[in-house]
Amino acid sequence: MGAIKLRGLFTAIVTPMNKDGSLDLGALDALVDRQLAAGVNGLVPCGTTGEAVTLSVEERDQVITRVVRRAGNEVTVVAGAGGNSTTDAVESQKRAKGTGAAAALVATPAYNKPTPEGLYRHYAAITAAVDFPTVVYNVPSRTACDMKPETVARVSKLRGVVGIKEATGDLDRVAAIRALTGNDFAILSGDDGSTCPFLLLGGDGVISVASNVAPKPMVALCSAALAGRVTEARAQHEALRPLFAALFFEANPIPVKAALAMLCQIQESYRLPLCEMSREPRIRLEAVLREGGFLS
Repeated sequence: MGAIKLRGLFTAIVTPMNKDGSLDLGALDALVDRQLAAGVNGLVPCGTTGEAVTLSVEERDQVITRVVRRAGNEVTVVAGAGGNSTTDAVESQKRAKGTGAAAALVATPAYNKPTPEGLYRHYAAITAAVDFPTVVYNVPSRTACDMKPETVARVSKLRGVVGIKEATGDLDRVAAIRALTGNDFAILSGDDGSTCPFLLLGGDGVISVASNVAPKPMVALCSAALAGRVTEARAQHEALRPLFAALFFEANPIPVKAALAMLCQIQESYRLPLCEMSREPRIRLEAVLREGGFLS
């Protein structure tokens, strides 16, 4: 298993759909091309933003494979994987490896609320079964399960575990995880709004929702923060702050898909239980896009 570089901006790319709910692979190609042109460091298909939980197993394979082939060797593709049962997560890991992606993003299992020991055994079973670079995904707002730094440290020692997407928004986690894991373990933000301080405090990058809409500004923010250009990074953060908030007026990925539809990049189509954005938040989102210069 070769080394994998996890640093900079990774876009958690949306999954475009036609009005009948089928995959719009042509629109997906165009989204990938736009991200590559903006200079992102990586793409993450079939994560939360990609509506992975509403896609069939075959559709997830199709989306990830399409992104991998379209991206070629230009960026690192980290495939969304995992499952609520360890057996399902192992199978998902095998399929992610088969797509040609460079690594898998594996969220802590939702609904079960495992103990720290259960979490450790979950990832130990996955990595023992499949030799493939793995990024742990800690997102307690979605899973009702928070992987604390001490457990992250244990998991980081497992074969193939190369980093974490830390989506609590708790900036103290950066230093705590770094102290327990060392510099070779990638620590990626999963929260756009705290990306700037996260990186300035020693984080390695971000898996971003906002970069679907604003890839170039997000590249600029990450590049400045990682290089320690504090004034420039803060200016980029302030310019993007309204967008960060607007993309969470309703549950992700509803606002980001609405925004991309307003920008004529995709059709606004979801699968239930997700549906179109409500009227009042939509009006506020459109205003943010206009004021930010994203929509003329």
